[in-house]
Amino acid sequence: MAQLGVNIDHVATIRQARGGMEPDPVAAAAIAEMAGADGITIHLREDRRHIQDRDLRLLRETVQTKVNLEMAATDEMIAIALAVKPEQCTLVPEKRQELTTEGGLDVRLHAQALEKAVARLQEGGIVVSLFIDPDPDQIKAAAKVGADYVEIHTGCFAEAADGKIEEQELIKIENAVKLASKLGLGVNAGHGLTYTNIKKVAALGGIEEFNIGHSIISRAVLVGLDRAVRDMVDLIKYA
Repeated sequence: MAQLGVNIDHVATIRQARGGMEPDPVAAAAIAEMAGADGITIHLREDRRHIQDRDLRLLRETVQTKVNLEMAATDEMIAIALAVKPEQCTLVPEKRQELTTEGGLDVRLHAQALEKAVARLQEGGIVVSLFIDPDPDQIKAAAKVGADYVEIHTGCFAEAADGKIEEQELIKIENAVKLASKLGLGVNAGHGLTYTNIKKVAALGGIEEFNIGHSIISRAVLVGLDRAVRDMVDLIKYA
């Protein structure tokens, strides 16, 4: 069965809106784990719009499952990762003005730099994943630069305007999973996944972990984080 990584960035978003101490991402991570999360995902952005350096340090000390640190492949972030040593780093593209990550890495274009970043992190004992679109060329490039995993960007599927486009995007994801597995890469997936669309992707098989944040935190505002996580775990389990 695929696992669930809960992204708690938007717990920090609510905290940062007032610049105070609550809600606490560390407490949220503990609740998510007790509710069945298999890992905690956070994105330490260059502008520190939500997760802060202190959050990362505390989460590394307190999370009982694993910490998946999403980050840009910059010298600053690599140095932070090597100092804190999360179990996994997921390298993502990052634009200062974007509301959320808008697409996958262009591994082909940045192969040389990414190969160095992957090697540095792996030498520090960190598993490395690359966040990419379900594009065969990008998957092949990810294998060439030595990544351990790819995380398939599911945003186009999640935002499909109609059923036909959704089906086309689902086929792209399925083919990407098969190719990545054939090349020896582990496969995760995420972006835009919700309680209404997760079952279609989970039913494909071959995906080890789904990283989901916004939809879970949105439901948690209404029903509580424990139930929100449990509901998502059940949907993945019975897909």
